[in-house]
Amino acid sequence: MTLGGLNNRLLFLLVLETGKFRIKVPADEASGLSLSQLIVQNTLPVACLLFTMASSDIQVKELEKRASGQAFELILSPRSKESVPEFPLSPPKKKDLSLEEIQKKLEAAEERRKSHEAEVLKQLAEKREHEKEVLQKAIEENNNFSKMAEEKLTHKMEANKENREAQMAAKLERLREKDKHIEEVRKNKESKDPADETEAD
Repeated sequence: MTLGGLNNRLLFLLVLETGKFRIKVPADEASGLSLSQLIVQNTLPVACLLFTMASSDIQVKELEKRASGQAFELILSPRSKESVPEFPLSPPKKKDLSLEEIQKKLEAAEERRKSHEAEVLKQLAEKREHEKEVLQKAIEENNNFSKMAEEKLTHKMEANKENREAQMAAKLERLREKDKHIEEVRKNKESKDPADETEAD
């Protein structure tokens, strides 16, 4: 059998069936190439599959060599039965579950669902508790700030009041001192006036 007109898939099937096929290579392609290079070049990708699947060596038989080209035959040695891998025709059939096993699976799934739900609720509760603590802390800090501001304002107002009272007391004291000084001057003047009148007479 030759390569002429056969696609790689059909050629591969024929090789597996007969164990050999023939190849003719034109002269322009055969020039300067060794026999093994010709085989590989003209049988890829089939040759790759043959080399991997063959259980023993491949025999190459040169048929003819002319000016127009070259022909040779590849002969596959029979594959041993031990080398043939055994593949299951169909996947192993799953074991039929009993009603009790199905019930156990359903119960286990329900337990997982409840456990997951409980975990979610726990996380939500912890989140709410954390938010509550943060809010409470913010309220306390605000109250403390307001209290401190109020105390500071009260202290400032008391200090201003005491300062004003001290200033008023100082002014009153100065006024009293001034009135006292005026009264003393007046008395001194009155006590000196009769004597002056007597001397004048």
